[in-house]
Amino acid sequence: MFKSLHGLFSPNNKDLRKRIYFTLLVLAVFALGTNIVVPGAKQITESLGFLDLLNLMSGGSLKTFSIFALGVMPYITASILTQLLQMDIIPYFKELKEQGATGRQKINRINRYLGILFAFIQGYIYSVAFMGGESTQIIKTTIILTAGTSLLLWLADQITNKGLGNGISLFIMAGIVNTLPSTFITAFQELVIADTFTKVVGIIFFVDFIIAYILILIGVVYMQVSERRIPIQHSTRTDSSYSKEQSYIPLKLNSASVMPVIFASAMTSIPSLIGQVIKNTGFTNFVDKYIVYTSPTGYVLYIILIFLFGYVYTLMELNPKEMSENLDKNRSYIPGITPGEKTASYLRGTISRLTVVGSIFLIVIASIPILFSKISSLSSAITLGGTGLLIVVGVALETYKQLESSIVSRSYQGSRKRRHRR
Repeated sequence: MFKSLHGLFSPNNKDLRKRIYFTLLVLAVFALGTNIVVPGAKQITESLGFLDLLNLMSGGSLKTFSIFALGVMPYITASILTQLLQMDIIPYFKELKEQGATGRQKINRINRYLGILFAFIQGYIYSVAFMGGESTQIIKTTIILTAGTSLLLWLADQITNKGLGNGISLFIMAGIVNTLPSTFITAFQELVIADTFTKVVGIIFFVDFIIAYILILIGVVYMQVSERRIPIQHSTRTDSSYSKEQSYIPLKLNSASVMPVIFASAMTSIPSLIGQVIKNTGFTNFVDKYIVYTSPTGYVLYIILIFLFGYVYTLMELNPKEMSENLDKNRSYIPGITPGEKTASYLRGTISRLTVVGSIFLIVIASIPILFSKISSLSSAITLGGTGLLIVVGVALETYKQLESSIVSRSYQGSRKRRHRR
């Protein structure tokens, strides 16, 4: 897997190394910004509960109420909205989807504007819910939070254009990685240094914690790279001309990635956020007892939403009818399956079965930190596995693939130039 990385230090890849250094520099700016607190704000001492995922993805910025407290989640929300609108809901967005690269550029521009608008709305709600005070201070805090998100979106574009990887994804991954050292340090303090257990028992528990984390990491990596390969044949090609090279459609086991968990978290967070704003004790108690995912009924609702969103989002991303039409356009077919509606039906059935397994996997990953907090006496700052780990693995694998592809491509071009010189 890492054979091609030795070429990274080749003289031919000097510009690629510069892109990596630039990416690391921008990520350092992001890490610095997560520690700059909004003027007049104080650290949130109460439990975030429903906003734990947002706090995790922003590198703990929401808890400290830093200038990057909102992170890039407003942009993610805008992207989700425009994806839904492309499903024949608004004809204009469907037309943009069919325009190819030009349409994608227009959609990205719309996502930026919507993201800034959502950042202003979210910033205002959080300012009222967690800070309160005079209206002037609330508006000032809202503008600062919105500016922080706007800066992150600009920096993300710089990474995408001048650095390595997708800027938005890397910021989310960096935010999660930023919290990992404190998680292990806190676990060591509470298990070993504190007087809760004897030194030997505490060390054993801490080692078990690390082993469990590594095992979950291995499981997440395995599930992220797992895929179902559907063989296809091309009517315009012959086996002899392509040395019997097999073509296939790769269907990932977890095509939806972490999006269903984000959807489910957002849906269950809306009532809690409303309760924080209206300050109604009866409504807040009802939400805490029945809606929040740490409650029994809220947990059941949470896993149901993950499963439903996983199924819907996967079929939205992998449209069987479009896939069947694309095969017809390329004069390709699945062996043993009649082109057209039967191909679409076959793909729909295969994707549905994969989605069931992938959604169950997501439910298990999302449930681990919830169940761990229930059976463990450790503080809420210590989490085991969970959605954050899934995001880190997914982004890391995609970034590595892009790096490897760049190195292989440059090596191939370099070898061609050497042959031409001869």
